[in-house]
Amino acid sequence: MLAAFEGWTDAGGAASSAASYLAEQWHAELFATIDAEEFYDFTSQRPQVRLDTNNRREIAWPQNRFFAAHSEVGRDVVLLIGVEPHLRWRAFSSAVTSVAETLGVKAVFTLGAMLTDVPHTRATPVRGSSVDAGLADRFGLSRPRYQGPTGIVGVLQDAFAKVEIPVASLMAQVPHYVPSTPSPKAALALVQRICGVLETPIGTASLERASSRYEREVSEVVAADDDIAGYVRQLERRAEGESLDELVSGDDLAEELERFLREQGGSS
Repeated sequence: MLAAFEGWTDAGGAASSAASYLAEQWHAELFATIDAEEFYDFTSQRPQVRLDTNNRREIAWPQNRFFAAHSEVGRDVVLLIGVEPHLRWRAFSSAVTSVAETLGVKAVFTLGAMLTDVPHTRATPVRGSSVDAGLADRFGLSRPRYQGPTGIVGVLQDAFAKVEIPVASLMAQVPHYVPSTPSPKAALALVQRICGVLETPIGTASLERASSRYEREVSEVVAADDDIAGYVRQLERRAEGESLDELVSGDDLAEELERFLREQGGSS
């Protein structure tokens, strides 16, 4: 099972985009949903009014959908693509683990993306971790060391461990100086990592083109501002292993970058 959620651990929309891309490429079929009524504060996550093909109004609620797919190497995959819930996380997690147990899921990978101090010009790092020794050894994953606030993916990892289904986390790192811009580059990195885990090839041409546009658009504003350019050069040098003094803060640069990218229409 692969699980990805819009929300706190989905920087740049990378995790949810990666899962949706895989579902599309594998021609995955929807087979179940989780009713939104019990798990969302609709004053915070408001439903959307839309017009259907017959110009009739309909309400679109936050969705958590299960898809079934069959990879090219013959491996069955369940994808859970959703929105981080606001309420009753333990009940939500129980619903998810029940589906996994019923279907005989052998392992789970949660997908996420976090903001950190990495340059947009280098390959997106993906950190893999697991408390399960078997998964860690098989895929070269580290033991998790993070302590602090967590999202629904962290709660789900605990829930799967309690029902003895091995679970691992794959977390892409997104440049924190472009926090709101969609990151197809991080989505691509997650897709490639999952394909390596499943040992199955998949076409990524459209993601690669979007990643090139993303890097080009961010680089435009970086080149136009000496402070931003200097900060990114420091990140690049550190990524290449050079010893540096303490990095200047990039937080003050994020607003300027975001404004520029919005004016350019963002990247997709």
